[in-house]
Amino acid sequence: MTRTAIPPLMPGSAVLGPAHEVTHQAERLAEVSGAGVQVLHSYAEAGRRHATGGQWLRAEALGRLRQAAATLPEGFGIAVFDAWRPLALQRELFDALTPEGDPDGPTMVARPSGDPAAPPPHLTGGAVDLTLTWEGRALALGTVFDDFTELAGATAFEHVPGPVRALRRLLYHSLRRQGFVVLAEEWWHFEFGTRLWSALKGEPVRYGAAGP
Repeated sequence: MTRTAIPPLMPGSAVLGPAHEVTHQAERLAEVSGAGVQVLHSYAEAGRRHATGGQWLRAEALGRLRQAAATLPEGFGIAVFDAWRPLALQRELFDALTPEGDPDGPTMVARPSGDPAAPPPHLTGGAVDLTLTWEGRALALGTVFDDFTELAGATAFEHVPGPVRALRRLLYHSLRRQGFVVLAEEWWHFEFGTRLWSALKGEPVRYGAAGP
């Protein structure tokens, strides 16, 4: 298991820019599946009205996710909480989780924008929320999914030796080696081909809004 630290990370809001054009918009969405990749239905089980019955990612992002799972040590795998997300679900989550219902206030949930230059990352099919599994059981790496405390930050346990730090490092580096970037505020949230990915990698944006 890797001992390499997760480097300091910039908040997503500090680096995010508009997508003036996209380069791979015709790339299809593919249903999430594969050896070592488990599909969860977190929002459906939580009773969200607009939750989908499956999980989808852009084809290349899914291929890279499968490769990340294949490189994990024996016994480990990946469980996907959420991937492509319709705008209606994004709006539902934003309304439910925005403090005091203030649409202009601070929020940990991307705004449900219909602007082609600023799509929510999950709407593009290039964002995925996930965790590690051990012998088929999904692991909570220091917090549960959609915990919006400071402990959810990807580097929150970097100064706390122990299994949480080791497992977060394993997850981070396994996905980074396949070209994903992590959202600094959420250890479970990785992106490929999105505006955040573009800003952090210095590459053109690949994906705009999509539908299955």
